[in-house]
Amino acid sequence: MEFANAQGATPLDPNEINGLIPSHITTRTELDRWEQDNINEALAWLDKRRPRDILSESFMRELHKKMFCHVWRWAGKLRQTEKNLGIPFYRIAVELKNLCDDMQYWIEHQTFDSDEIAVRFHHRLVYIHPFANGNGRHARLITDILLENVFNQPPLTWGQANLAQTGQDRTRYIESLVAADHGDFLPLLKFVRS
Repeated sequence: MEFANAQGATPLDPNEINGLIPSHITTRTELDRWEQDNINEALAWLDKRRPRDILSESFMRELHKKMFCHVWRWAGKLRQTEKNLGIPFYRIAVELKNLCDDMQYWIEHQTFDSDEIAVRFHHRLVYIHPFANGNGRHARLITDILLENVFNQPPLTWGQANLAQTGQDRTRYIESLVAADHGDFLPLLKFVRS
């Protein structure tokens, strides 16, 4: 079984596709619906608790698992394969630790304002690409959790778009991430509050 990917999305390898739990899914539309239903359950789980230790690999993995546990057997597990995006898989755990340490420093020393810290966190988490699938959705949700629970700020608007679907908004989002790859965070800062 193969699923058509949205622009810029990471393709799944055959072993990852074999981790699909619902056996009746045959189309990208069906997969998207099941994933969104699972994400909605994760949002309900978040509503019942105030997340602690957000800046840790364990919370990142727990959140990913809650978002995709009814869809993928490997939900919450760091990827074990190379992808068209992201760092080499064997460096993921170290880079997540470095990201969390840097975030703690930036927050403690107010290195940037809250939106810029959130945007830099989001960009770096997407760049690391810790999971086989769902990295963008996971990174957007955990960034909003960070803003709400650490900075007492409202979540980002993310261009008021469905970024999981191919289109002009997703193109702008990806272009802003690429600009951030080159050190220019302004397009991403503008996009996330538009």
